[in-house]
Amino acid sequence: MPVLKKPVINEKFAKLNQQGVYGFIVDKGANKIEIKKAVETMFGVNVDSVNTMISIGKVKNRSTKTRFISGRKSSYKKAIVTLAKGETIDIYAAI
Repeated sequence: MPVLKKPVINEKFAKLNQQGVYGFIVDKGANKIEIKKAVETMFGVNVDSVNTMISIGKVKNRSTKTRFISGRKSSYKKAIVTLAKGETIDIYAAI
């Protein structure tokens, strides 16, 4: 099972990418050491630090003609990876 699932692409991380900070959605069971090794082998860069957080899935409600449906979005783990000075990752090359 891959440790890195997909990169986080939004305006906030687009600004942080210029400073060498990248965000990834990762496997929930992965720790910081596994994430660091996965980024270094996949992109060929030196990782300075890794910060992780678990985002709790939000409750979503929807009403239909017959009833009220309640559900939950899935939770996920996000890793913020800081690279060594002068190194970059070209995330948009694979798109």
